[in-house]
Amino acid sequence: MVTLADMVQVLLVEDDPRIRTALVRSLGELGHAVMAEPAGMPALQRAINDPPDVVVLDLGLPDIDGREWLRMFRGVSTVPVVVATARDDEHEIVKTLNAGADDYVIKPFSAAQLDARIRAVLRRGPGEPSNAQLQVGDLVVDPASRTASLDGHDIELSRLEFDLLLHLARRAGEVVSKRELLTEVWQQPLGGADKTIDVHLSWLRRKLGETAAEPRYLHTVRGVGIKLVEPTK
Repeated sequence: MVTLADMVQVLLVEDDPRIRTALVRSLGELGHAVMAEPAGMPALQRAINDPPDVVVLDLGLPDIDGREWLRMFRGVSTVPVVVATARDDEHEIVKTLNAGADDYVIKPFSAAQLDARIRAVLRRGPGEPSNAQLQVGDLVVDPASRTASLDGHDIELSRLEFDLLLHLARRAGEVVSKRELLTEVWQQPLGGADKTIDVHLSWLRRKLGETAAEPRYLHTVRGVGIKLVEPTK
């Protein structure tokens, strides 16, 4: 039996009563214990007095801008924050992530998608540094130096190729959708750029010594996305 102590404690900061009520209900049905606040300052006090496992933060709050709230919260807490907002401007996304957000999801979204984002940020672990070296088989990706090597040999990658590889390495073993890659790597939340992603995946495969027909590390799951896995011997 799942008890309250086993549930993920979510603090939802959302001023729209309709969205707030729907998310409290839906996230609760998905196994989370949800506290909700309609404004920033009461939410900040609550987060300090009763720290949650994760914060879901809207940016358009009535008393304080969500990004300013995030800066204040980051001064006292390392609790993961998933920003959930209608703001889809690329500049806004970059500034919010730089201010300390762990993830960014754009409205409208489903409760299932938000649940997946919550679980993803929690999997990273509270003390795991974001620049920790990642290894999948003989492939090593180092976020700190922005370098990658395969079988001990450096791989020359463009900025986007490295960002793409790094994102997949951080989710190694999981299927990552092209929509997520478009948002997280290309930072283009709207529209489709499947061809752009496909081209970069093709270049990346070539540098990893594989092809789409004969993959080693990068495997396409048709209709779902891409996953990075350790090659089978």
